[in-house]
Amino acid sequence: MNFPVTRLAAALSLAFALAAPAVAQTLDSVLVTANRMPQRAVDVIADTTVIHADEIARSGAGSVADVLQRQRGIEITRNGSAGASTSVFLRGANSNGGVVLLDGVRIGSSTSGVAAWNAVPLGAIERIEIVYGPLSTLYGADAIGGVIQIFTRKGEGGPVVSGSVGAGSNATRQIDASVHGAANGLRYAIGAGHEESDGFSATRPGAFGFNPDKDGYRRRNANGQLSYALAPKFEVGAQFLHSDLRAQYDSGSAAYDVHNEQDLNTAAVYATGQFSTAWRSTLQYARSDDKLGSFTSSAPSGASQIDTRQDELTWQNSIALGPDTLQLLYSHRKEEVESSSTAALSRSRSTNAYAAVYSAKRGAHLFDVSARHDRSSVYGSKNTGAAGYGYDFGSGLRATASVGTSFRAPTFNELYYPNYGLPTNRPEQGRNREAGLRYDAGDVQFDATWFRNRLTDMIVSATPCPGRAGSCAYNVNRAQLEGVTVAARTRVSGINLRGSLDWQDPKDLTTGKQLARRSKKHASFSADSSWGVLKAGAELQLSGERFDDAANRNRLGGYGLLNLYTTWQVAPDVSLLVRLDNVADKQYELARYYGTSGRTWFAGLRYGIR
Repeated sequence: MNFPVTRLAAALSLAFALAAPAVAQTLDSVLVTANRMPQRAVDVIADTTVIHADEIARSGAGSVADVLQRQRGIEITRNGSAGASTSVFLRGANSNGGVVLLDGVRIGSSTSGVAAWNAVPLGAIERIEIVYGPLSTLYGADAIGGVIQIFTRKGEGGPVVSGSVGAGSNATRQIDASVHGAANGLRYAIGAGHEESDGFSATRPGAFGFNPDKDGYRRRNANGQLSYALAPKFEVGAQFLHSDLRAQYDSGSAAYDVHNEQDLNTAAVYATGQFSTAWRSTLQYARSDDKLGSFTSSAPSGASQIDTRQDELTWQNSIALGPDTLQLLYSHRKEEVESSSTAALSRSRSTNAYAAVYSAKRGAHLFDVSARHDRSSVYGSKNTGAAGYGYDFGSGLRATASVGTSFRAPTFNELYYPNYGLPTNRPEQGRNREAGLRYDAGDVQFDATWFRNRLTDMIVSATPCPGRAGSCAYNVNRAQLEGVTVAARTRVSGINLRGSLDWQDPKDLTTGKQLARRSKKHASFSADSSWGVLKAGAELQLSGERFDDAANRNRLGGYGLLNLYTTWQVAPDVSLLVRLDNVADKQYELARYYGTSGRTWFAGLRYGIR
């Protein structure tokens, strides 16, 4: 291993890990994202984490990124409050090196390659599945660091009405409500929410455009799912999500209310059926819209709009071959960009893909192998493949190993932005290998993973630019993402202990520098316990130093954040949450000269939340 993880540090990691959200799923739970089909966790080779509804409910006011930040293998940056532009780094990969799905629908901007994390409504989420490592054979372009899939609530059982209302620091207030259920073959779920906050200054002294005023946000959302069983094993359905966000930011001291307006919309219709005992098929058509408007003055020139639309048709077939499963997938995806201020970005591209996945289980042995061919109208053909192996030693102990290739498609900015993009840019390519050890004995769970992902044709800002003066996006660098993650949970004297530690070396091999805004070590720990109707817990988030720039000239200091929370079960269906974040009022930066919140509190009353 090329980065400085000493034997002592590795040993300490195993010890301290038994003390944050980590191995969230047990081996008898069911996962969907790892192999694009429901599968018991005990049969999944990929490294995964699941965040369940109760943990999301405990998160209080904030954002999806706040919940993700507490998970192993994930770091975030944000340019201000929970409504500000947010980036998520998965296993050290760039923020555009991961695929984000919302109920199976891909979301994200084709110009930046980044999902609108600040627009995703936290109150609508049932669970989040995180799959680490290259998944391009299953999900195509951009799945270098992994895939994060967000699931909203689905209809099951009798009608269930739930809702919450809360308030907190910075004049934060939040309300949401939902109803879901199932009867006579019909399943339904619908919800809506509203959240707003006065926020705090997005920037600090020294920032370009610094303004000491408060920069707040307002987020509204609605979502729904409806499905009907035409026959015992045939179902049709539709789903949607709408979220609109208005978030203020700083751009000088002018009196004008500088802000962004971002709309995130997803919709899908599908039909699925069991055509024989061995063959199950699903056909889905999905659309997602990411619309971002920026307003810096009342003049027409002060407004700009960039809209991304993605349409995707997928046909997935699962074929049982005795105890084995063969999956065959076809996908057609079209991306369209419209820009009011930069006409060169107003373009489109389409990608056709074919993939096959074979999964097998023989006694204590697990196998899977997959291959995919993507052909784009812009960057041509890309082939990816992966293979994994797992062995069950018994008594809850398993070992896994896998290899895989992946790629990231150049964004529209990297291809077409004036005086920056190059139409000849090629996709970045990743080559990953990893090994893991998992142990699950009920009250004790442990997970350790080593990975090494080498990237070639990495697109960076290069000077000089080939063929013209100045800088441009160009395939000139190589990078390596290498690390060790350990995570565990146990129960001691009625106290639930959870923890994770990450040692990594996200390095630009061409320059020898640390990749920007990613630390070499970060960790998360938590402890909670219950006393009748009361439950209390503490969380500790730790991060080492990072650099804000690729040249490693601007250092961002490490930090530690302590959070406390308690819940009181007022009645069987009613609970009160009180949460205190950043108890020590730590001053820290996720991005240079951008603000972060100090000590904050949030209190919420919840009804019918499972």
